[in-house]
This record gives sequence, C-alpha cells and structure tokens, in this order.
Amino acid sequence: MENLPLKELLYKMADDQLILGHRNSEWTGFGPLLEEDIAFSSMAQDKVGHSLALYTLLHQLGENDPDTVAFTRNAPQFHNCVFVELPNQEYDFSLIRHFLYDSAEALRFEMLTASSYEPLAQVAKKIRAELRYHTLHAKTWINQLGSATEESVSRLQKSLDYAFPYALGIFEQSPYESDLIAQRIFAGESVLKEQWLAKVEEMLAKTSLHMPDWKVIQPITGGRIGKHSEHLQPLLDEMSEVFRIDPTAEW
Repeated sequence: MENLPLKELLYKMADDQLILGHRNSEWTGFGPLLEEDIAFSSMAQDKVGHSLALYTLLHQLGENDPDTVAFTRNAPQFHNCVFVELPNQEYDFSLIRHFLYDSAEALRFEMLTASSYEPLAQVAKKIRAELRYHTLHAKTWINQLGSATEESVSRLQKSLDYAFPYALGIFEQSPYESDLIAQRIFAGESVLKEQWLAKVEEMLAKTSLHMPDWKVIQPITGGRIGKHSEHLQPLLDEMSEVFRIDPTAEW
C-alpha cells in the first residue's frame, strides 16, 4: 500500500532543503566577508545534496526521479515552508534564518535517526553529521553579533522579530501527523517544535537578543499544502531554466 504519510514527510523535508539551498547559493560572490561567501556556498551545496538524498528515497518509493521532481513542478506542488523561499534581504536576515532553520533541522534529523523506516534513519545519520557544521557556524555568528555593537544587536533583533512567525511555520503539521507517529516514522512536529523553542531560547539567553513572545505570534503557514508566497515561482523558474531547455542533457 502506498505510504502517503512517509512520502509527504520526505517531500516537505526535501523541498525545504532544495529551496533554502538555492537561496543560500545566491550569496556566492556577495558575502560580506570572503569566509562567509565560502561558508554559505558550502552550506548551500550541502542542502542541495540533502535534498537529492531525500528525493532519491522518494524515487525508491515510486515517485519520479530526483531531477524531474526538483525541476518540473510548479509552486503549488511544492511542500516547503514559506520561510525558506523568502528573498535573502540583508545579511542579518539570512543569518537569522540560517540560525532558526538549521537549529530545527539539526533536531529533526537527530529525531529521524530513530525512524522505523530504516532507509530514512540511515540518511538522517549522514545529514545529522553534516548539520553540525551548519549549526556551529550559525551559533558562532549569533553569539558574536548578538552581543557586539548596538547596531548589530538592533539589526539582528529586528530580523529575529520579523522571521519568527515564518520560522514557526516550519512546524506546520502534516495531514498524516497521527499516522507518522503511530508508525514510528517521526515523533511529530509538536515534539520537534517544543525542543526547538527550548534550544533557541537557551542560545539567545547567551546574547543581548531576546526571544520573541511566540505564544502570541500567529505562525505563517500554508507552504506544506502548496500555498506559497509570490517569491517561490520566480525562484523555481530561475532554478529550473537550464533543465527545462534540455531535460535529457547529461553534465
């Protein structure tokens, strides 16, 4: 029987990684420091690689091949959260997004190492290891800039307040949430969100930044069911331009 709960989980994770990988790649050549230019380029490459691993699992479950899935769907067919598709804006926003998103992903893939679906558990172990560098990079800069000058703290706080409703959308629940939990594929978005909030609060407490009052914030959701911002389709058009010219080309 087709395992729709598992497929939906894989699609949303893979789409998140692909779209944010593309956004991060847009810093190549534009980073504020050479080291940051290289770092964001490297993390972008990692994320695209993570998406390939997850799309490959989907292909093994009967979905189209990874290139077809990645480059021929339109925005309403994507399951990524709205957070990852937002334009990069200034570096402070990209840094905050990096911090909030990768903190969630590190916890997610840690949880998935215990998944009852063994192929996913094995992929999660590999991705978890690579995410350690991503989270270390984010923590380092949040700690430094979040306790540096009045301007750096102010800019990061403004981006943090702006980003938080979108970040809460990471945890938009699947229509199959109870099935995923019952099948022990994934412990669920509620558990992940609780762990993430604790981790973010713990890290922000070491800086001059303050945690937004998430209890009164309305999460920006819809991405998991194909309701996206106006920014996603142009990104997909750009991302798939070469593939659409000649889908049979080999590189």
